Amino acid sequence: MSTKNTFKKKRDGIQQGIYFVINPFVKLLIRMGVTPNIVTTIGLLGNLAAACIIAWAGYCATKDPNHIRFDLITWGGVVTIAFSLFDMLDGQVARLGNMVSRFGALYDSVLDRYCELLTLGALSYFLIMTGYPIGALITFVALVGSVMVSYVRARAEGVGIECKVGFMQRPERVVVTTLGCLACGIVGVASPNTPHVAILILIIAMSIIAVFANITAFARVGVCRAALADDKADKGGNADAKADKAVKK
Repeated sequence: MSTKNTFKKKRDGIQQGIYFVINPFVKLLIRMGVTPNIVTTIGLLGNLAAACIIAWAGYCATKDPNHIRFDLITWGGVVTIAFSLFDMLDGQVARLGNMVSRFGALYDSVLDRYCELLTLGALSYFLIMTGYPIGALITFVALVGSVMVSYVRARAEGVGIECKVGFMQRPERVVVTTLGCLACGIVGVASPNTPHVAILILIIAMSIIAVFANITAFARVGVCRAALADDKADKGGNADAKADKAVKK
């Protein structure tokens, strides 16, 4: 079994385990009349709150550069992971409640992009305000990669290609971001005299997303290129076959 298939199998297994845990809560939401779009909207509002907390930590650094509010970064990570679970909840509510719709899928995808833009944008602002412009630039590159991973998939599906390859998909990006925030916040609170160590942890997390998200985006472009080339070859072969048949006649 290839590494790719092994990773996919483990990822799917973890996902099914999470579904097993959250399904009772999902069924409760369905009985309460909660729709998938409501769940998606709540997730966006939660991520907006997390982004505001992180941005506030950056703003506080402008008032007192010698005291970085790492406690706020910790809370930003907690709120982000808590409300990112709604990204899984809305899909399960739609499936188990027989409320799947094309608009719901579009709405979910659009709000997911907003969530990532808000969170990574807030982290970039925090790093600028605390005096780490290179870290802010890395975070911006991570943001670009995150958006392009989803954009390439959407464009691929627009021309009839299923394109889900790559390591750094949204669940992985959320996990890396929240772990980076939590680790940064906890280390910063525990060691206030060495804030650069905590900030470095956050920058490393952003670097991981920046590298692997963009690799994933370009890998998806490669998959699409190969698929479209094969499709063109098949059409060319069919055209030649028809021409030969016409000559024989």
